[in-house]
Amino acid sequence: MRLSGYRIMWLFTYFDLPVETKADRKAYTDFRKALLKDGFTMLQYSVYIRHCPSMESTEAHIRRIEKALPKKGKVSILTITDKQFELVRNYWGVEHSPSICAPQQLEMF
Repeated sequence: MRLSGYRIMWLFTYFDLPVETKADRKAYTDFRKALLKDGFTMLQYSVYIRHCPSMESTEAHIRRIEKALPKKGKVSILTITDKQFELVRNYWGVEHSPSICAPQQLEMF
């Protein structure tokens, strides 16, 4: 089966969680660690991304995020195709930086 930029997905998770109390900070840390454990990469503070080989894989990762949701705060999930992700323009200061490349190795499960 040929890989298609329209089937390969990128999963964005944005969150704004309270950190006022010790319990809030722990919930924030636990959620962040759950994202990292699931293969997400920090794009910016409170913005994490993950490459997924298919929509089915994306749905599995969304279910994992839902299980790790903290009781307070806001979490948003955005799914885009690899073709759409190609159009992202990243800037560090005034310099244009290339988009993050898809991993070379495909997932087997």
